[in-house]
Amino acid sequence: MGSVLNLMAFMVFAQSLFMRSVDPVIPQIALNLSVETTTAALLSTAFTLPYALVQPVLGALADVFSKARLVAICMVTGGLTAIACGFVNDFDTLMVLRVLAGMTSGGTFPIIFALVGDRVPVSERQVAFGKLLFAAMTGNLLGASGAGVIGDLLGWRGVFFATGGFALLAVAVAGPRLLSIQEAPRNLDLSSIVPNYRAVLSNPLAKYCFGTVFVEAIFLFGVLPYMAGLLQTEGEPRASIAGIVIAGFGVGAIIYTALVSRLLSVIGERRLMAAGGMTMAFCLVVIALRMPWPVEFLNFVLLGFGFYLLHGCVQVHVTELAPAARGSAMAGHSAFFFLGQAVGPVVYGLGLSSGVGLTPVLLSGAVLLTVTGWLCSFRLRRA
Repeated sequence: MGSVLNLMAFMVFAQSLFMRSVDPVIPQIALNLSVETTTAALLSTAFTLPYALVQPVLGALADVFSKARLVAICMVTGGLTAIACGFVNDFDTLMVLRVLAGMTSGGTFPIIFALVGDRVPVSERQVAFGKLLFAAMTGNLLGASGAGVIGDLLGWRGVFFATGGFALLAVAVAGPRLLSIQEAPRNLDLSSIVPNYRAVLSNPLAKYCFGTVFVEAIFLFGVLPYMAGLLQTEGEPRASIAGIVIAGFGVGAIIYTALVSRLLSVIGERRLMAAGGMTMAFCLVVIALRMPWPVEFLNFVLLGFGFYLLHGCVQVHVTELAPAARGSAMAGHSAFFFLGQAVGPVVYGLGLSSGVGLTPVLLSGAVLLTVTGWLCSFRLRRA
């Protein structure tokens, strides 16, 4: 499983490159396409909302068709769509292409997690997921920081060309081995879709798992499209610096993956979840204080670490909600997570447009994340 897991991680890395790559160049896109920054920030919603909404369909297809084939098809389509984004000359077309990119990208990350869940025992699953998360967060890190550098050197179009091209390269390298994976034989039985989701949602832990990732996504990922603008108000206009700050989140996630085995044995899962909620809350308070960018970078490192303290534990519980419908369970998890990411920029944007500002939204998020972490620590139990 080791070599196959590495190839899966490589595909996750490639797909993750363009997850946050747009955030550092939002001001450039707004200027070049003559729209407001708050409007350009909705490119994040244009990606994450369809990503979320298409999950029930893709998860069901993964359970009744083939997880490996679905991943390969979605990777190719997503890469081509990303490249197409670099050619557009008006904002409306870019929004449409981002919607298409979000829809196709939804069949990569969560389905690979489901595929690993099929092949790795539950006792070893969190470590295996840690490797995938390492790949994902490294991709987010390089996607955000690299996009800032590419944006400064070549403009925002170069960001789309680079990330889309790399996705196609990953399919060419890892796709043949991925498609060789032996999956349990099954017929394309669409009548099983509804029972599969019923089995997932009938588990009483589902509401805690899905609700947690929804809250996380709103208040953590919702602020990311506005970070470049916040740094500009503090006198730092460079997209590369905004990318470095956002990339700190990925650095924190990498630290988590290196320490997760030891943390589980020393601290335990329940305390990790409570600590994760409180750590994220602290970091949102720091963002509200408008600190210099080096401090914000360190804060984002801690934010990424705290996020996965809670999120990593929740992911393992999701894979056990309904083992016979694991693709559907992971799709539901991803749907709520990316629905939250789609709602987040709108929530923060409402704070700005109403004159209330970002600070009340950040502080409200801090309270809710603290409560969420403790609630998970008391409610989530593994049989």
